[in-house]
Amino acid sequence: MKLVPDTSVIIDGRVSDRISTGEWAGATVLIPEAVVSELEHQANEGLDAGWDGINELLALADLADDGDIDIEYVGRKPQNAERMAADAGAIDAMIRELAGEHDATFVTSDVVQSDVAQAKGLAVEYIAPVVRTVESLDVEEYFDDQTMSVHLKQDVVPMAKRGSVGEMAYQAIGDDPLTEQEIAEMAREIEHAAKQSSQGFIELSEPGMTIVQFGLYRIAIAEPPFADGIEITAVRPLVKTDLDDYALADELRTRLLERQRGILIAGAPGAGKSTFSQAVAEFLAAEGAVVKTMEKPRDLQVGDHITQYTALGGSMASTADSLLMVRPDYTIYDEVRRTSDFEVFADMRLAGVGMVGVVHATRAIDALQRLVGRVELGMIPQVVDTVVYLEAGEVHTVYDVHTEVKVPHGLVEEDLARPVIVISDFETGRPAYEIYTFNRQVVTVPLDGDDQETGVSRIARQEIEREIRSIVRGHVDVELLSDNRAAVYVPESDISQVIGKGGGRIRDIESRLGIEIDVRTHGERSNSSSGAVQSRGEDPTGEPVVPEITDQHVILSLAGIPPGDTVEVHADSEYLFTATIGRGGEIQVSRGSAIAAELEDAIDRRETVTIVTE
Repeated sequence: MKLVPDTSVIIDGRVSDRISTGEWAGATVLIPEAVVSELEHQANEGLDAGWDGINELLALADLADDGDIDIEYVGRKPQNAERMAADAGAIDAMIRELAGEHDATFVTSDVVQSDVAQAKGLAVEYIAPVVRTVESLDVEEYFDDQTMSVHLKQDVVPMAKRGSVGEMAYQAIGDDPLTEQEIAEMAREIEHAAKQSSQGFIELSEPGMTIVQFGLYRIAIAEPPFADGIEITAVRPLVKTDLDDYALADELRTRLLERQRGILIAGAPGAGKSTFSQAVAEFLAAEGAVVKTMEKPRDLQVGDHITQYTALGGSMASTADSLLMVRPDYTIYDEVRRTSDFEVFADMRLAGVGMVGVVHATRAIDALQRLVGRVELGMIPQVVDTVVYLEAGEVHTVYDVHTEVKVPHGLVEEDLARPVIVISDFETGRPAYEIYTFNRQVVTVPLDGDDQETGVSRIARQEIEREIRSIVRGHVDVELLSDNRAAVYVPESDISQVIGKGGGRIRDIESRLGIEIDVRTHGERSNSSSGAVQSRGEDPTGEPVVPEITDQHVILSLAGIPPGDTVEVHADSEYLFTATIGRGGEIQVSRGSAIAAELEDAIDRRETVTIVTE
């Protein structure tokens, strides 16, 4: 009896099983070189399938040594073009041709190949793939009732995060370091279980990184060269809650059911964001809403009635396009991090889908500010009208977000009325922040602080100073006398330059900023009995940057500051201007502008340019 096995049945290990049971004892197994080449390629790529197949070849060699079978390697190795066309069936066709040439039985675990081979008149033995029930994993033994995550790495003692929500401690849970063999066997078991059990699936498989979902566990397996050693990180939700377990549950239920909304669930890592979003999803589904999720990886613990989607073809934008055909009432988006995620979230919300996004933030307002620069400012309340901030598993703050056309808090001139995004405490209705444009800058102004140098006062002082600095070369100091009046101190030689012909220049600045400005000399300041002057030298120390000067721009490249954040640019601790971080993580100042001239002068004077965050 002659047998030609294909790659699928070799990987599955079924040929040696049949020989060991005696069913194919004495057979001649003709192994195509194309199969060996494919298995070798997969193993070199770090794929378990390749190693499984090589282990099966070794098992067949042992059976041949024992005299149970004869083995011959037949055919040729595929060329590069044929290997590149493997997905199109080029290598499968080579293996089928060998079976025909040798008048052998074609053995496969691939139903498509079985049908094609039969259609071509070959003798075919189809062996259904192995389906094994895997009830538990070795890694589960490291978990107890208070374990949220387990961290295993070769040559390191097993570690875990344990405790109650919000009070986790990272601690050793073993005495001896794991050997490379021990953790490699554990990783192999996890990947096999994900393939063979209905409880699991492989979410991501790339050279060096595999992410598996198995039951309640999300497991990441990192290997060289991506990591410096084999590492397994397994995470499991500690608790499953419903909306009744949280503060403001009745009010939140009413708000969710009033209409489809845009909601951001925010908090630091481990604050309970995913647990709360699961509770929201289950509540909405129980109320008759069609609920879907968008996750990468898919690890929310929701009922089977809620379909969980991942990135289609690696793209959440493609997933969104598909979901718009499904028309869910609400979609849970876990997690919204990159600019592309915020754009997809906004597109779906503006298409009328209720959206619940999970974001990392250390303050409730930070979650909303992550939309600035990514979504047109006036559209933000249409995209997000509710922010829920969690700490230690509890609802800490809920914000209502809406737009009003008004004079911003702290300004008094009626002609300064503009669209203002008002962020109010959901429970009390008291405004907490305002977001609006002030002299072409997007500003976020807190309304509940006692420090007069926060909010409008600080912004107004900075903007006045920037305007005056664009006119004069000497030292500028600004003193805020009231909400709508300020004193500016400049060298005596610059007074006429600031005031302008017939007072036209200073009137233009006053009109633009909505603040009355008294222009004075530094000598008048020293004799003034009014309050302390806010000088630039009092500003905080920032992060140094090295400006890049191109033909058209002065560029400040920033690391670690999210796009949309508002920062100050200083030179030797002296304030120059305020800017919003662009999408590329840069501030670009057009050369020829007054701001660029100030910045270039500072560079020429070898002053240290720094970025000061709020």
